[in-house]
Amino acid sequence: MERFGRDGVNRVTVRAIAADAGVSPALVVHHFGSKEALRRECDAYVVAMMRGGGADDADEWAEAAAGNARGLSRTLAAAAPVRRYLARAFLDGSPEAAALFDEIVDLTEAWLAEGEREGRVRPTEHPRTRAAVYVTYLLAPLAFDEHVVRVLGVEDLHGIDATLRFSRVALEIFTRGIFTDERALDAWDAVRKERES
Repeated sequence: MERFGRDGVNRVTVRAIAADAGVSPALVVHHFGSKEALRRECDAYVVAMMRGGGADDADEWAEAAAGNARGLSRTLAAAAPVRRYLARAFLDGSPEAAALFDEIVDLTEAWLAEGEREGRVRPTEHPRTRAAVYVTYLLAPLAFDEHVVRVLGVEDLHGIDATLRFSRVALEIFTRGIFTDERALDAWDAVRKERES
């Protein structure tokens, strides 16, 4: 994941992956079959993390989800390679990246619906659209990595300090909003009504 995230799947060779792991290229091919199969394993790992992690780290994910600072800190640190991987995966525009994005939106839609039922997420008339916007909003810093790094004046956007900085602001926006009144929302609704008539 780290190599794919750093260099992009198309530029990485099985030889480079094997060197990173300290094994022969033949061993990588023996275990995974091909670079594309290894990529599919990476995708599956990302989805498993989003579903709550594996048995080994389920407690940390549960602590993070409950707002426990220690669990959240560990989870954010562990997710840095995943963030780098996602940034590269979505920029390459492959069918695999599209399927991964769709699955992340599906998981997010279900998570937000659960939040609605529990009373911690506001209801919407458009749950699928909300999930897609939410995912896109959260992934945007990954796609604009070099620009966000420059504007924020940080060395590594995926490091925990930078992640805490921009994700805290994102959470603030999602929790409290930006606008103090509904003028922009009213304007959008007026345009929609005008187009419907």
